[in-house]
Amino acid sequence: MLTGGCHCGAIRYETADEAIHHALCHCTDCRKCAGAPAVAWALAPADQVKITGEPVWYASSEHGRRGFCGRCGTGLFYTNAVIFPDQIDIQSATLEDPDAIPLQGQIQTAERIGWMTELHRLPSFERYPGPPPET
Repeated sequence: MLTGGCHCGAIRYETADEAIHHALCHCTDCRKCAGAPAVAWALAPADQVKITGEPVWYASSEHGRRGFCGRCGTGLFYTNAVIFPDQIDIQSATLEDPDAIPLQGQIQTAERIGWMTELHRLPSFERYPGPPPET
């Protein structure tokens, strides 16, 4: 089993160590809800996910519902009975070990932020590089 939860610990969950699908989503809806350039989702059978605590559910579209922690605001879950009946998407970055499930692809790339395609060209730092040099 894999475990995860929100930032403050009020919501915890357990799920099987395999996902039906694990993808990085670039859709505008996910970006707006997360305040991030993309969100990684691991899809699981709903009956294999045990949630401890009470997520707040928000209807983000006609059929889509997003579950998040009402205390710290961490986004955790997505359900859509039309597209994914009896399944739940888990924001995989909230897993204790996000590397436990290999990423299988990127979806909704038609809505991807342009600069996301060029990340590999930017400087990369293992930790925050500190203040800029004085001029």
